[in-house]
Amino acid sequence: MDTGARFRVPAGVMDWAIALSVAALLLGTGLSGQRSAGEAGLLGSVLLAAGGLALVARRRAPVAVLAVTGLCAVGYEAAGFEVLAVSYLVAVYGAVRAGHRAPTVAVSVSLLVVLPLTALAFRDGSAREAFAQARNVLEIAWLIAAFAAGEALRQAERRADEAERTREETARRRADEERLHIARELHDSLTHQISIIKVQSEVAVHVARRRGEQVPETLLAIQAAGREATRELRATLEALRDDDTTPPHGLAHVPELVERARSMGLDATLTIEGQRHDVPAAVGRTAYRIVQEALTNTARHACATTATVRIEYRPDALAVQVDDDGKAVPVDAPAPGLGLLGMRERVTALGGRLRAEPRNEHGFTVQAELPVERAS
Repeated sequence: MDTGARFRVPAGVMDWAIALSVAALLLGTGLSGQRSAGEAGLLGSVLLAAGGLALVARRRAPVAVLAVTGLCAVGYEAAGFEVLAVSYLVAVYGAVRAGHRAPTVAVSVSLLVVLPLTALAFRDGSAREAFAQARNVLEIAWLIAAFAAGEALRQAERRADEAERTREETARRRADEERLHIARELHDSLTHQISIIKVQSEVAVHVARRRGEQVPETLLAIQAAGREATRELRATLEALRDDDTTPPHGLAHVPELVERARSMGLDATLTIEGQRHDVPAAVGRTAYRIVQEALTNTARHACATTATVRIEYRPDALAVQVDDDGKAVPVDAPAPGLGLLGMRERVTALGGRLRAEPRNEHGFTVQAELPVERAS
């Protein structure tokens, strides 16, 4: 069991913990030192707390939090508090980690200029004392350290992402190479033998009919099995060789599947509903494979005479449904084969839902809902 993942603190809870801790630190430091009395002191205390609490939003709006914490630092220095701007340093770290280096540099340089001017305007004393007071609020060394820490973590995360992407590309390339190797092996080892069986059986049937002899049922079964094996092997090799170099099948090829089912003696119909819109390529491929597998199962196993394919375009999803009038009944549900399992894996990978089961009266239904993210 991964105990690290089990006890991981949510990001929102961590943000609140950091914000409250920084706010408490700033308030404690400010109230324990010399400070102005009256309304100025109250305003400075509010700004100290506000600067810390603003860190709650540092992940969602890092640049805005950077500006807010900087303004709070200027405000509580003007109110007489000489407290290190810890909240601004945390905001610098978060903004640089998020990749906002240029805005961070611009805001930091501006703050280094504004703080001494604020001390000169609101404090009594020489320019040297004003710069010393400003340095107490924001030291350049701490600022550089926060910037360097954010940049170091950003680079580390970027390298980790690149390494993960490289591993995925390597795994995908190896899978493609293995798939093509299997396709070549199947082609070399099976295609020739199946072709011989198919040709020999067809020749035997042809010769028997020319002689006027009755063709044995076993020979006709061998002939039909040879044709079916050739067709399935061709489809398998096509699927194995289906990579980025060949145009993938999608929704535009579904009518071809319906026509192929009709050529196999199945009364198949296709209905398309809803307003058509572009769908992601992965969704189109999955919809094609669902229809292909469902019609193949219907033709091979269902003993059906009709099949209906319905594709519905919804605003946020693509619905696919294939029904047949085969022999399946609810009380005798067939065990899911590799085709249905593969279909379910494809749908689940897209975050969709699949229902494949016998219908209430008789026949089988396959219903899939594939989510579609459309640009607004």
